[in-house]
Order: sequence, then C-alpha cells, then structure tokens
Amino acid sequence: MVWYEALLFLLSVVLVLMLIGAPVAFAFIGANLVGAWVFMGGNSGLIQILNNGFGSLSSFGLVPIPLFLLMGELFFRTGLGMRMFNAIDQLMGRVPGRLSYVTVVGGTAFSTLSGSSMGSTALLGSLLVPEMERRGYKRYMSIGPILGTGGLAIIIPPSAIAVLLATLAKIDIGDVLIGGIIPGLLLAALYVGTIWLKTRLDPDAAPAYDVDSVPLAQKLKIFARDIMPMLSIIVMIVVMMLTGFATPSESAAFGALGIIVLAAIFKGLSVDSFKQSVIGALKVTLMAYLIVFGSATFSQLLAFSGASSGLIQWAISFDLSPLLMLLAMFLVLLALGTFMEAISIMMITVPFFFPLAQSLGFDQIWFAIITLVALEVGFSTPPLGLNLFVMKGVAPAGTTMREIYMASIPYIICSLILVGVMVMFPGIVTWLPGLSVG
Repeated sequence: MVWYEALLFLLSVVLVLMLIGAPVAFAFIGANLVGAWVFMGGNSGLIQILNNGFGSLSSFGLVPIPLFLLMGELFFRTGLGMRMFNAIDQLMGRVPGRLSYVTVVGGTAFSTLSGSSMGSTALLGSLLVPEMERRGYKRYMSIGPILGTGGLAIIIPPSAIAVLLATLAKIDIGDVLIGGIIPGLLLAALYVGTIWLKTRLDPDAAPAYDVDSVPLAQKLKIFARDIMPMLSIIVMIVVMMLTGFATPSESAAFGALGIIVLAAIFKGLSVDSFKQSVIGALKVTLMAYLIVFGSATFSQLLAFSGASSGLIQWAISFDLSPLLMLLAMFLVLLALGTFMEAISIMMITVPFFFPLAQSLGFDQIWFAIITLVALEVGFSTPPLGLNLFVMKGVAPAGTTMREIYMASIPYIICSLILVGVMVMFPGIVTWLPGLSVG
C-alpha cells in the first residue's frame, strides 16, 4: 500500500471498533493486531508487535503516573483538599468576589494534585457553586472560574496527563512537568485578572457580605498549618526535579509519601480512605497503561507502513509557514477536544503532530505545553466541551447550557492569550527546563 492507503486502513479499523462500542484503548490495540497481520507478516508480526507493546510498559518513566494519581486521590479523600479550601477562604477576607478568587487559588492548588480536569470541575462545581448561589453570585461568576481552573489540572505539575503525553511523545518527562509551571501560573493570574475586571464592571455580580475578621496572627497560623504543608509538597517535587536530586519517578514517590504523612498528621488517614485512594488511582492507571500499550504499538505500525513519514512529507509540501502549521495543529486539537477526552486525542495526534513539529523546528517541550493548553481549551469550548457537560451535571437545578457556555468564554480567551504569549516568548516554557540539572 502507498502511505495514504495504509493510514486510511489503520484509522478506519480504529474508527469502526470505536463505533461498535469498544473502549479507545482496545480499539487501538485491535487496530494494532490487524495492522501487524497485514503489514508485518502474519503471526511473526503479531508476536513482534505484542513484544514491543509489553516492552513499552516496562519504562521507568511511567512510574509517576500511578504515584501522581495516588497523591490526588489521597488529597481529596483524606480531607486535606477541603482543609486547604477553608484556609484560603478565611485568608481572603472581605475582597469583592472572594469566593471566585478562592475558586481560582484553591482550585489551582487542588488541580495540581488531582491531575484530572473533569474530576476537578466536578468536585469544585458540586462544592462551590451552590455556596456562591446562596451568597447571590451571578452564575457566570461562579461557573466560569471553575471551568477555567479545572483545565489547570493538566498543565501545572504534578500532572499525570503531562507524564502520559511526554511518554507517548518520547520526550523528557521532567522537562514537560517543569515547563508547565510558568504557563500554568500565568494562566491562573489571567483568571484572577478576569475576575477583578468583572467585579469592577458589574459589582452586583458578586455581592459583598459580612465575614468574620481574622487577626493577622491568626491568618499566619492558618497559612502555616493548613496551606504551607500542602504547598511545600508541590514545591519539593519541582525542586527535586530542577536540581537533579531525584528523577520524576522518585519525586512522585516522595510526593505520595508526603501526602500520606500529612494525612496521618491531620488525622485524615484511615484504612478506608487509603483503600479507596489506591483503588481510584489503580483504575485510572490501568487505563493509562492500556493507552500506552496501544499508542506505542500504533506509532510503530505507522512508521513501519510508511504512513507517518508520508503524512509529514505531504504536510510539509504545502510550504506553509511554521506558524500556520502550528495554528492548523492547534485548531485540530481544539476541535477534537470538544467531543473527545484528552487521552484519546493524544493517542490519535501524538504519532503525527510531534514528528511534524520537530521537522518544523519547534522545541518539543514547548510544543508539548502548547498541546496541553489546546486540550485544556477544548474541554471548555462550546458546544460540546466535556467539562461543560460535567458542570451541567453538578450545577444547581435550573442552570442552562447557555449560561454555562457564556461563563466559559472569558476563560477560553485567557487561554488563547496564554498561547499567544508562549508563541511570542517561548522562553516562558523553556527557561525552567533549561535550568534543570538532571
């Protein structure tokens, strides 16, 4: 077969299996088995593709995924997350739109440990939107920040999705995790600026109400007791990777241990909470490992059949500028993000986009962060972004999809501004990884 026939054949098998209800990972594994039989010589091809697939699972670089997921599960199930939210709420005082800021600040902290965009949106939506409704907040002030901060889960480390992307793209995991720090914090700052502007333009959007005044000494105590310990774990993970003291896998292990110790100190750790955390992390880990198995072998089939090299040469033949090619790839990721979840999108696009980006001269770490931001935007893009429907499921009765759509738009604009800044100043992504010793 010529390259486009091979590509069409493999993608058709994937799509047919997905249409008949096969999970994404199994659809790719099925396509791999069919492709190996067709392109690699029957039984010998099947044996080779299975050996390659199992070999991809033995990578030490995959270890951070279950550990980061365990951190997030423990953070949620042991009460550490609510402890941090309550502390931030007390420290904010009487600031106009206080609960919206709490959503961004606390949601950013929670998102870094949960690593799940939809999980963060569901939790924050169920906890905070009813409270903001009770306080008289307009819905765009309660729903919008949650949709925004839910997407930060896949940008700011520790992010299991970032680890998975780096693994699939065969680039340095630590550099991808570190590279997301500045863009993630900048995006959170843009969200804060958006809330401030909204409270200035429409003071009634977040009515003021009396809160108990907390003395400075008490504020310092609350910060030291309920925020600093959790924050220190995130900082520890980043510093370990930056200085080369520990690999991403070892840093993730230290982080998981740190959360367990904190949960025990604050008397939130129990046999049941630990059991449920392990089960929750195990479920997602098994799915992620199946994804890696399917994606690694699919990439090899694309290369063996000539489909990936043929597609790259075809794309380059249009003689478009690198920026236009980047825009095209970004739009594809955005479109896919409106009806597919992140892992499925990565399985489909990574084998094509990262080699193409490399041929265009793009830094691979920089392009990985662009990809993560595109996925984050797609989750909240009307009309089919997955986070929009998650929010609909947890929002108070009577909330319309139109209200959710309108609430998401300012935060989508913030993400697009971030992409523009990263394109103009790539150093905000590459600077910290460049400082990394390990």
